Amino acid sequence: MRSSWHRDDAAPPPPLAGEGWGEGVSASDSPREERALSRIASCDAMRPPPQAGEVKTARGQMSRILATPLLVTLILAAAPAHAFIAYVSNEKSNTVTVIDTDSWTVTKTIKVGQRPRGIDFTRDAKFVMVAVGDDDTIQMIDAKTQSVVDSLPSGPDPELFAQDAAGKILYVANENDNTVTVIDLEKRVRLGDIQVGVEPEGMTISPDGKTLINTSETTNMAHFIDTASRQIVANVLVDARPRFAEFKHDSSEVWVSSEIGGTVSIIDPRKHEVIGKVTFEIPGLRKEAIQPVGIGMTKDDKTAFVALGPANRIAVVDVASRKVTKYLLVGQRVWHMAFTPDEKYLLTTNGVSNDVSVIDVAAQKVIKTIQVGELPWGIAIAP
Repeated sequence: MRSSWHRDDAAPPPPLAGEGWGEGVSASDSPREERALSRIASCDAMRPPPQAGEVKTARGQMSRILATPLLVTLILAAAPAHAFIAYVSNEKSNTVTVIDTDSWTVTKTIKVGQRPRGIDFTRDAKFVMVAVGDDDTIQMIDAKTQSVVDSLPSGPDPELFAQDAAGKILYVANENDNTVTVIDLEKRVRLGDIQVGVEPEGMTISPDGKTLINTSETTNMAHFIDTASRQIVANVLVDARPRFAEFKHDSSEVWVSSEIGGTVSIIDPRKHEVIGKVTFEIPGLRKEAIQPVGIGMTKDDKTAFVALGPANRIAVVDVASRKVTKYLLVGQRVWHMAFTPDEKYLLTTNGVSNDVSVIDVAAQKVIKTIQVGELPWGIAIAP
């Protein structure tokens, strides 16, 4: 689709003077520490007295030393979770916004090529790749310097891409010439092209790396491509304007969103047939305003989150029953999303309101909104 413009237990208190961290711990509470103290006491009795200038460790101090690992463990448990870094492609402002997920603040804005959309990290997390459609290339951002350092050869108007598990091969959907470009990431050279349907966009690869899925918006198909032969082995018809594809982690299903059709088709990847659909209904909204695009699925394959575009909502779907259990109100024209690696949070890009919504995954609640660039499109979070 050429344009989508219409398109949020603490560590214990320190001991009082004269107390040690090991004081008051009984053998039944911690037999290992008690035995260690006994051994040290015996050794102390056999040691010669300290020489001039030496200081003998007091027993209270020794018990404090012994309990240090316990103290460290408690402090670490109470410490905040490791901060992750998110990168958001802003389609209209030609920038990538960098977000710190500890403070939930923007830390940098990176100038990139024209019309950035698809974005992801390389498997080694050293680079962020961003498809700059109007420049017909994939730019590479160094994750350390947070600056553009190289580019990869793609076809005309690259949009979304997928990479193999080893991070050696990149597959790029080129919207304007109906091809998927195959790129060697190590050599950074183009290996060839695979002809697909009209306006290819959605890209995903099976967990075993054997099957690549591309969706073509105008042909209304999900193309199944064998990665070894780089040939299409099946074409599955879905509803109008498929935008995104996502495998379940156990490889048993492929979920494909259809923006105009207003559904998510569930495909059996072995039989190459649609076995079910997820539909959406929001009181007060016309059917045509509910336009599914991005999909995120939890690692346990129990819950899926679906971005509903101009409906300004994320649908929470029970994967087993394929039923919507909840709608979360987010920013305007929600498009794509990404989980933090610990899966505590889900971040969504909201194109018209120019912001990112932060969702607490366990609570299924929007907790934060972060202002970014113009028309945020894609998002990637460091693995």
